Amino acid sequence: MKDTLLSHIDYPEDLRKLSVDQLPDLAKELRDFVINIVATKEGHLGASLGVVELTIALHYCFDTPNDLLVWDVGHQAYPHKILTGRKKSFHTNRQLKGISGFPKRSESEYDTFGVGHSSTSISATLGMAIASKLNGAIEKQHIAVIGDASIASGMAFEGLNHAGVTDANMLIILNDNSIGIDPSVGALKEYLTKAKVGYKPKTDNIIEALNFAYFGPIDGHDLPKLLETLEKLKTIKGPKLLHIITTKGKGLKQAEENQVTYHAPGKFDATTGDLLPKKDTQQPPKFQDVFGYTILELARENKKIIGITPAMPTGSSLKYMMEEMPDRAFDVGIAEQHAVTLAAGMATQGLVPFCTIYSTFLQRAYDQLIHDVALQNLPVIFCVDRAGLVGADGATHHGIFDISYLNCIPNMLIAAPADEIELRNLLYTASLGLEHPISIRYPRGRGTITDWQVPMKEVPIGKGRSLTEEASEIATISTGTIGTNVINALQSIEEKISHYHFCFIKPLDSDLLHEILQKHKTVITVEDGAIKGGFGNAIIAFANQNNFSTKIINLGVPDQFIHHGTTQELQEICGISTKGITNTILKYIS
Repeated sequence: MKDTLLSHIDYPEDLRKLSVDQLPDLAKELRDFVINIVATKEGHLGASLGVVELTIALHYCFDTPNDLLVWDVGHQAYPHKILTGRKKSFHTNRQLKGISGFPKRSESEYDTFGVGHSSTSISATLGMAIASKLNGAIEKQHIAVIGDASIASGMAFEGLNHAGVTDANMLIILNDNSIGIDPSVGALKEYLTKAKVGYKPKTDNIIEALNFAYFGPIDGHDLPKLLETLEKLKTIKGPKLLHIITTKGKGLKQAEENQVTYHAPGKFDATTGDLLPKKDTQQPPKFQDVFGYTILELARENKKIIGITPAMPTGSSLKYMMEEMPDRAFDVGIAEQHAVTLAAGMATQGLVPFCTIYSTFLQRAYDQLIHDVALQNLPVIFCVDRAGLVGADGATHHGIFDISYLNCIPNMLIAAPADEIELRNLLYTASLGLEHPISIRYPRGRGTITDWQVPMKEVPIGKGRSLTEEASEIATISTGTIGTNVINALQSIEEKISHYHFCFIKPLDSDLLHEILQKHKTVITVEDGAIKGGFGNAIIAFANQNNFSTKIINLGVPDQFIHHGTTQELQEICGISTKGITNTILKYIS
């Protein structure tokens, strides 16, 4: 690394040796450092570029890690990581055995709270502030940085509501850039957009109404103003909020102008900012696009179909329906609980709601799944995107728990299509009307079928099927797209092995299971989800209940949190790659 200001900074104590006049130059170097590495290694770009000045100001003014700094979500924490001991390892970001793409307590004492999902920072910071008071550390500072999309979530309001009736020594910094991953939505967003630098949003300030001292809005890229304001706020006790206005992607023209794409742009030219061209070959579609185009196709024919997503119209591809049918497709913001119960309310009135939501985010609405949907047996259709191992986003984002947490809910149907065509058929089947709610899980990324836009047909509920000529010794049973790895594994084995695909995890095909367990000595189940409480465990329970003595081996994600790496690398670790499945089968060939 050439001799720059940044080259001499490893920790905030080094940063604090600089003069205030040097900090703008450092900001440019830090921004360039992020751009140059993310350009080749990939990751979350726009959010981190937008908080460079804020990050410098926070670590310059506050005595971190003694003062406690919490980043909401963590998409924006790259500058923080670089200034807190991870500059030399930053090139390993999101790679197997490298540093995490999100703040992580086990990685650094400067990462005071592990994050990856939104809207947790206010509650966590309040908890820390209360603890500090009880411990007698009354001078300790507690800072939460939260975005305008995240602060609209219900949990953030719960934290604000509590903090407003305490004397907690905490500062909330509202980083207002009018966008999360997609543009922010909702009444609060409309309220905030009326704010200009130096002008309070309204006289009836919603923050002040919650007993917070409100400051701002100020320019979040004006380092002198940030430093002056933060120094002032350090002397003010009790709950307070600083409203700053920033630009996501600041400092890279393309990232400023195309904030959705440059949230996590993949590889790009660090000098020009241009995205690197993709190979010009026909590829199978992303599963999210199969969903997005299919629901639009179905909605054109069925006026009762509604689309709902909590803040992920681009990531889920509901954007196609939103563009053509804005009165029937809704982005409700980062509000998973609301999304689920909104869908339930619609279902009571005869509409056909498709609630598209990532598996990892559906966890945030678990009570609503049980209490508002399943208990009332309302036929809401959950399109559970990013199911299974998702790769570099790591433990906070893997969709490996949904089979386990859905399987125990009465009335809930669970399906996992083998490919794009079966996904389309399931969406079509659900649109015709069901007697129960259904969760249709599918993975991140691309499938295997290029010619997928074929006429749709109804899928029989609760039925599995045989994919190979049946053998007598060993059977494999897979659910979902992980079956592709099973198919590839069987092609490398000379012995005849049965392979069955169970599109439905619940209800299980009991007739087919009876046949399988009677005909085979060993059954190997394969799933892209947690083994505990998963698909394979359900097969074991069925065998026990029906007095079968067949040996059953479960392959899936072990009972531990799986960290980041490529999906292929993580499948290897879990033993559900083609190689891992092959090795397991070979163990049981007599």
